[in-house]
Amino acid sequence: MQTDIDPRSLIGRKAFDRHGTRIGTIDEVYLDDATGEPEWAAIRTGLFSRDAFVPLEPSRLVDDALHVPYERKLIKDAPDFGVGRHLSPEQELQLYHHYRLDISATDAALADEDPGDRSPAGSTDREFGRIAGSPED
Repeated sequence: MQTDIDPRSLIGRKAFDRHGTRIGTIDEVYLDDATGEPEWAAIRTGLFSRDAFVPLEPSRLVDDALHVPYERKLIKDAPDFGVGRHLSPEQELQLYHHYRLDISATDAALADEDPGDRSPAGSTDREFGRIAGSPED
């Protein structure tokens, strides 16, 4: 996805699947804490539905709408973690597996690591999926 776009500007835009079928509206955008780049979008899939997480890479922005290269059914079947808080490494790993995305060895090792082993100020203390526009701790 284009990296020069303010992730907050994605909120409220429509999202479409690989066939051009409307999925819903972008509710929130989650940033990778390590890079600050937009990584996931939570898409409200209907008036009384839940938010489905979709990867922003390799999605693309076309005519002010997000086009996601996945089938609508796959998106609606994505794990449901709720919105408004960080994605844990385990949750992010589940999403990577759901969408059959490659993950780096570092992210896989973090997901397998016991959370009690993470030092508060250490380099392995990473929270995934920070919400765009949220204050940093």
